[in-house]
Amino acid sequence: MSISVNGLTKVYGVQTAVNGISFNAGPGVLGFLGPNGAGKSTTMKMLTGFIPQTEGSAMVCGFDTVKQSLQVKSRIGYLPESNPLYMDMYVKEALGFVASIHGIHNPAQRIAEVIEQTGLTPEQHKKISQLSKGYKQRVGIAQAILHNPEVLILDEPTSGLDPNQLIGIRQLIRDLGATKTVILSTHIMQEVEATCNRVVIINKGNIVADDTLQGIKQAHNGQSLENIFISLTN
Repeated sequence: MSISVNGLTKVYGVQTAVNGISFNAGPGVLGFLGPNGAGKSTTMKMLTGFIPQTEGSAMVCGFDTVKQSLQVKSRIGYLPESNPLYMDMYVKEALGFVASIHGIHNPAQRIAEVIEQTGLTPEQHKKISQLSKGYKQRVGIAQAILHNPEVLILDEPTSGLDPNQLIGIRQLIRDLGATKTVILSTHIMQEVEATCNRVVIINKGNIVADDTLQGIKQAHNGQSLENIFISLTN
């Protein structure tokens, strides 16, 4: 498994944000769902090594997120919800900067590959500030996959996109999931239905469901994912 989480806990003062959760993830797209404040973003930050856990362990591609954080970070691509971009840079310039940080061999070739893969070809010579939100999301994903990581963590990658933009980003996520382990956090149930092989639902820091999409529906008498989500998190 690319990701192995065992008893992962995060406590802030007297508040337990994540309460001893355990799950595994391999190649494919895992939908990581939960209401606001459930512990999703905290879990993803622990997986990336951005913050340390209070208890438990998390392994990414066989490396411990705390003890071997550099090895973990080199194998993860992360798109946070805020999608931090250098707005005054041109698309190719920004990707060149990211490539230099990763020390990518033959960066021009890799940048060209990623621009084509993410559908940025018609916008590659524009400033990022001039792009639509959909193309800005594509730049964020391009930055996350530039060093060809084995694991991708995407936090609300389709938030605020129009239907046409959604279709393109969904297909891109599905394509990435064919060869990589993708953790997709979203509040949009249609997004999960369209892209995910497996679903983990977290509520108040605890995992309340972990199964294939089909398995979760069968366990709840064929209800829609939206109704299942509401029943498990209310």
